[in-house]
Amino acid sequence: LFPEENITRLGSWGHLNCSYSCSFLLDSKSSLFQKIGKMFLLELVKEFGTNHIYSADTFNEMTPSSSDPKYLSTTSNAVFKSMTQVDPLAVWLMQGWLFVSRPSFWQPTQIKALLHGVPLGRMIILDLFADSRPAYSFTESFYGQPFIWCMLHNFGGNTGMYGTIETINKGPFEARFFPNSTMVGTGIAPEGIEQNDVVYELMNEIGWCKEPLNLTEWVMSYAQRRYGKTNDDAVAAWLLLFQSVYNNTVYRKDHNRSPLVHKPSLKLDTSLWYNKSDVYEAWRRMQAAISDLFTSETFRYDLVDVTRQSVQLLVSEFYKDLKNAFLKYSIVGLQTSGNVLVHDLLPELDKLLSSDKHFLLGHWLQTARSLATSEKEADLYEFNARSQITLWGPDGNLLDYANKQWGGLVNDYYALRWDLFVSTLIKCLQKRIPFNQAHFNQIVFQLEQSFIVNKVKYPDKPMGNTFAIAKKLFLKYYPQAMKNAASVILKYLNDQNRPYSAQDVFGNLQREYGFGKTIHSETLLNVRLNLQVK
Repeated sequence: LFPEENITRLGSWGHLNCSYSCSFLLDSKSSLFQKIGKMFLLELVKEFGTNHIYSADTFNEMTPSSSDPKYLSTTSNAVFKSMTQVDPLAVWLMQGWLFVSRPSFWQPTQIKALLHGVPLGRMIILDLFADSRPAYSFTESFYGQPFIWCMLHNFGGNTGMYGTIETINKGPFEARFFPNSTMVGTGIAPEGIEQNDVVYELMNEIGWCKEPLNLTEWVMSYAQRRYGKTNDDAVAAWLLLFQSVYNNTVYRKDHNRSPLVHKPSLKLDTSLWYNKSDVYEAWRRMQAAISDLFTSETFRYDLVDVTRQSVQLLVSEFYKDLKNAFLKYSIVGLQTSGNVLVHDLLPELDKLLSSDKHFLLGHWLQTARSLATSEKEADLYEFNARSQITLWGPDGNLLDYANKQWGGLVNDYYALRWDLFVSTLIKCLQKRIPFNQAHFNQIVFQLEQSFIVNKVKYPDKPMGNTFAIAKKLFLKYYPQAMKNAASVILKYLNDQNRPYSAQDVFGNLQREYGFGKTIHSETLLNVRLNLQVK
């Protein structure tokens, strides 16, 4: 339409080629830039009205064509000018994520140039990932522009438990009293919601506080508020979760790294930022609270979630067993661990998730279809809904980025991948050939694609008795968790060349082997049955 205009293409995004990304950017010095900007904003205000704040992210996760400070300043000034043409009181709201995601490009000179293309006070920066990697601290408080301290917390809408409660509790106050701070508020900016309620409640409450909270007192009160009554086991469970899975104190994005929800390989990440024994003990405590809290819907949800998190940990243990069996050329070991994982543990998890309305694949798909105006459109929306939580791109470009643990998805997607992986490893041992990851990727990709187009209708309402299913899982697999814990203790003791006191043993286990502050009575019993600690 405008062949004489200077139009550039920004870089690709999300491992997608330019058929799906590489946005076009009109030269900001062109008169057409202002004309289009004005037309768009006039239409926006006509439709929605205005509060004088306008969101725009010109270079978010896309590298500008030039690092010249003048180019960056001119571009941001042009964007702001298009806003003030329509609204003289306009304030530009911009994510600060670009400074964190592309630090090699966004050096101090480039950051300052972009921000100072707008008059001070007429731009508000969302310090999007302040709960883990705040940008205000390396930009001198965004070089004078106001900012909002944000908790990002969740990437891809993953369902795993995660939190940075100590940072959430202290970070906003540290930012407020940072030298020459321009902080003007707190915010929440997750990629997905409807998970980890406790973290969002804490963050929202912090915005009203003058100083950090006593987290122990806060979470004890939270347990009472959440269930409508006080239960000692539930309180104990939340204290354990707060000191472990919700207390990440090292930089780690909340991308669920569990082998459960990632394409199988022999190189999966099983590292944790917390002590799994605390989660197992919280699992036991939640089970103990059932008889008192079974009428609470929020308790039922939390019981499912804590059980799900515990099963997620157990999947990692079975993965380690599979890997060790393969490396030791043990077909029997592969078959034993593989059968339990694929044909019992994952199906039981799927049943549990299917019993609660908050963990249903069918609800996700039906919601997508309900937005359509025709059957053809509904099929397209369902295709996209299935794709986003699995392949997300024609070639698996963002594979498992938005992974979910939902009833229906565990059985018909994750479990099938693990079944294929186990059978492939067994065939490798039988034929005495190495495991070929590239070849496996090609085969499993066909399975992943088939899920997106399989047309299976999944229930959008819960099925089964949550408490009965959760109890069955607990009785069957909690001893397995304790056995794993005991085996680690035995290995540790066998590796020592001198006698240790019980206090020395468990102190070292806490530091070196991921055991929490609470050593379970069941674990101690298992150890004492096998050895005598001096």
